Amino acid sequence: MRRIIAIPLGDVAGIGPEIVVKTLNNPEIYEVCKPLVVGHSAPLQKAMKVCGTDLKINQVPAPEEGLYQPGTLDLIEVDCPGIEKIEFGRIQKEAGLFAFEFIKKSVELALDHKVSALATTPINKEALKAAGVPYIGHTEMLADMCGVSNPLTMFQVKNLRVFFFTRHLSLLEAIKAIKKENLLAHIRMDIKALQSLGVEKPKLAVAALNPHAGEHGLFGHEELDEIEPAVKKAQSEGLDVIGPIPADSVFYKALQGGFDAVLSLYHDQGHIATKMVDFERTISLTLGLPFLRTSVDHGTALDIAGKGIATSTSMEEAVRLAAQYGPVYRYDLLATG
Repeated sequence: MRRIIAIPLGDVAGIGPEIVVKTLNNPEIYEVCKPLVVGHSAPLQKAMKVCGTDLKINQVPAPEEGLYQPGTLDLIEVDCPGIEKIEFGRIQKEAGLFAFEFIKKSVELALDHKVSALATTPINKEALKAAGVPYIGHTEMLADMCGVSNPLTMFQVKNLRVFFFTRHLSLLEAIKAIKKENLLAHIRMDIKALQSLGVEKPKLAVAALNPHAGEHGLFGHEELDEIEPAVKKAQSEGLDVIGPIPADSVFYKALQGGFDAVLSLYHDQGHIATKMVDFERTISLTLGLPFLRTSVDHGTALDIAGKGIATSTSMEEAVRLAAQYGPVYRYDLLATG
């Protein structure tokens, strides 16, 4: 059964409206879900003009009233005075404010169980700050709106799934954060996260930090002192986890089906691995919210906004993953800690 996927329009000064209209111009999207845009008709009409698409905008008061058929773009319109004046390609505080309002409405629909999942378009951190929005990005915003303290980020590209032990820390601070107690807690949550996506018996691999996994202390002691003890403790609890495995091989092995997911220890370790597989099809999933959220893994691309040249590959993949995982996602498995 096709489920409704909400697509908040994002920062309308960027490529969000363009990749949305291109995505919904693909009839195959309607075979897997019912896509519902949450935004405003004005930037969508501008986007259709520059992209050369001709979709009929169908404004609806509630998700269940959408047509959800090729050639029609179903829209829940959010009141945005002055949105017609937003210019492509420039940071504007109004665009940041409108993006925030689109997300708020989408979250409201998800919490009311009116939509199955969210597939988000890019927002601009500078525009959010200029608008006085007190969040640096989607994850922090969604977590606060849902009363969730620590949601998980997972990347997926093809059949490679990657979790992140640390994300927006300097490499030095990320290394300092690698402590066995914290790593063990993350391993437990990663296993539950995989189960929440329908993976019944997850097998998790933990990436090593140092070259050759430290070579028994020759190239660093983090593996011996922190990572191996965490993995062994997790194994003693009955969790199917292995590691640390050298980072130059663990992601390839997972891509070949050796593991259900890899726990990356720092931001670039996992980002580089996934994006080298397929940059445009690397999708970010936020887990631990009462609903599933997928997202493109690129920014607003202000430099090409309004030119009609932005590719919709990532947006289409984000919608497909939302449609795949949304109906099976088990928030209760993560909400219990």
